[in-house]
Amino acid sequence: MKRRLFLAWLGGAAASLPIMARAQPSTTPVIGFLGSGIPADQVSLVAATRDGLKEAGFIEGQNLAIEYRWAEGKYDRLPGLAAELVDRRVALIVAAGGSDPGRAAKGATSTIPIVFVSAADPIRAGLVASLNRPEGNVTGINLIGATLEAKRLELLHEMMPQASILGVLINPKYPEAKTQAQEVEEARARLGVALIVRNASTEQEVAAAFDAFVQQKAAAVLACNDPFFGSYRERLASLALRHKLPAMSFRREFAEVGGLLSYGAHFAEGYRQAGVYAGRILKGAKTTDLPVMQPTKFEMVVNLKTARAIGLTISESFLLRADEVIE
Repeated sequence: MKRRLFLAWLGGAAASLPIMARAQPSTTPVIGFLGSGIPADQVSLVAATRDGLKEAGFIEGQNLAIEYRWAEGKYDRLPGLAAELVDRRVALIVAAGGSDPGRAAKGATSTIPIVFVSAADPIRAGLVASLNRPEGNVTGINLIGATLEAKRLELLHEMMPQASILGVLINPKYPEAKTQAQEVEEARARLGVALIVRNASTEQEVAAAFDAFVQQKAAAVLACNDPFFGSYRERLASLALRHKLPAMSFRREFAEVGGLLSYGAHFAEGYRQAGVYAGRILKGAKTTDLPVMQPTKFEMVVNLKTARAIGLTISESFLLRADEVIE
């Protein structure tokens, strides 16, 4: 029900916001929100961004208008969507869901402030030259998700020390895909396990990958950090449950919808921080004075209900390390 209501609201917003923006007083700022994912899967993250803006004194529909643009997983659409926001002369752009939205926005304007939210390395991605002193018109929130794959694989193996074969899902279209592949290979060598690495960027490829994991007797699966896998989390959790495969991913929402295990930064908190940064810029702060923020805490969530459903026993010592256990 919430998803249908959000889609209805967002559809109306997409159609009416340009008119709303013109109808509101000229002093009402209009900002852009450029997302790589599917809007219905980003409800909590959009809400967190609005919470951050509210903390800074800006409330959508009262003294702020927001124009939303969604690529729905089709990264090649991002440059055109970014150009639309620039043509609308928005006051700033929040670019969320990987480094691609930020790069698209940066390619479309060198003057409009950009606040990115990305788990990819922003320096390697070309968004900023320095975390502490970002230059130009770009700053943001780095969730450090793309450099934690080795840690996730290690946690998966700690939970299942008897596992000798692990499956890994990587989206080859994700900018950090090569780094992820390198990280899991280095972790594999340390752990002394075999890996089945499958590339997947579509629903069909994900389903085929799970079939391969089962056929090749993988004991568990890691879905690496990627906006597509984040949006596709319910289907990933469902596939894992159907095949009785323990599965791990990077967002707590994966565990909340039935995935076994998640480890990473709290994404909603990162989006809230992006909203705060956006509000500060609207009040006159310069992007060059706002260092790229990084999380100081990472959380592990275990879904014990899913563990029971697939017949997996998790040690008490491992459960005690979890920040949250879903019963």
